[in-house]
Amino acid sequence: MDDNKSIYTLPFALLCLSSLLFSASFNMIIPELPNYLSQLGGAEHKGLIIALFTLTAGISRPFSGKLTDKWGRVPVMAVGSIVCFLCGFLYPIISSVAGFFMLRLVHGFSTGFKPTSTSAYIADIIPHNRWGEALGMHGLCFSIGGAVGPAIGSYIAEDFGINTMFYSSSVFALLSIVIVLNMKETLKNKERFNLSMLKIRRDEIVELRVIPAGIVTLLSYTGYGVILTLIPDWSEHLGIGNKGLFFTAYTLSSIAIRFVSGKVADRYGRIPVMIVGLFIIAVAVLLLGLGNSINGLILGAVIYGIGTGILSPAVNAWTIDLSLPQHRGKAMATMYIALEAGIGGGALLAGYAYHDDISRIPAIFIVNSIVILLAFFYILFWNHKNKRHTPQERE
Repeated sequence: MDDNKSIYTLPFALLCLSSLLFSASFNMIIPELPNYLSQLGGAEHKGLIIALFTLTAGISRPFSGKLTDKWGRVPVMAVGSIVCFLCGFLYPIISSVAGFFMLRLVHGFSTGFKPTSTSAYIADIIPHNRWGEALGMHGLCFSIGGAVGPAIGSYIAEDFGINTMFYSSSVFALLSIVIVLNMKETLKNKERFNLSMLKIRRDEIVELRVIPAGIVTLLSYTGYGVILTLIPDWSEHLGIGNKGLFFTAYTLSSIAIRFVSGKVADRYGRIPVMIVGLFIIAVAVLLLGLGNSINGLILGAVIYGIGTGILSPAVNAWTIDLSLPQHRGKAMATMYIALEAGIGGGALLAGYAYHDDISRIPAIFIVNSIVILLAFFYILFWNHKNKRHTPQERE
């Protein structure tokens, strides 16, 4: 592969567009789900909205990683989008709290499949010295979906009803499927699907080489789980009508920084970039706890977006750096297992600590900022202990 070849090809552009639509599909319903659950009678279980979603996403990662390395990148991406498409039509049918949570479990399989195979696909078509830049640009598109999705979803729910919002989510997922199914497979030695691929051995669950990246991911993404659970109610408490405003502000700042953060990670190394990103994220979550105004919320959102926009491309590229080419699917699955565990754990603990008492929210954010600082100190310790660099950094 030509290391100087442009990464901005038609396949890469289509992949980014598919991920944008996929991200918008499942993100557009998130701001409205807490109130929707309250209407069903499950207000005290809001932490489960995200926790159950991430639970099945995490459980499915070993399967999606193995299938990505054996069955192919394209079919695994398609499976993720198909699940999103079907779930959008099922939400309006559900009328009980138990049924709602069962559907959240099913919906989680979507993010357990598509991002894993997408990251492997990117590593296949992009020169290794441009992985940071490519993953940063792809993450930018995924974040755009995360920005426009909640805003569009809240607008549709307010003006046309929540059921229309769910159906719109399915439409976005369908468009993502159409794009994916027209992409060329990049896996060499692709195998025909068979049921034995669904049998996971113990050594196929986690790629041990990328455990350090998994630890950083797990600790840092607890903040996102807390935010997904608490920000909708906190926004309403502060008098913000559109509950997607926080997510829009955070994502726009994340988008802006991703234009350069991936390139910086390629040039100066993953470790220093991750250190900066983790510190900024911890500060942002602390500000969310200390602020008690609309301006404070938006400031926290913008700084959080900058931090995640710096961290995400670097930790994704670091995961690929640490892995072997033939195990890229399993490596990315391992990192995403940690991501889902972080988001789900953060959401679950925040939900039960919150217990529909708005006065508890600031303290929860402050405590979570300390958890994120643990990732900051871990990477400093890891770097000091190893005194070695990733393959890209040695070059």
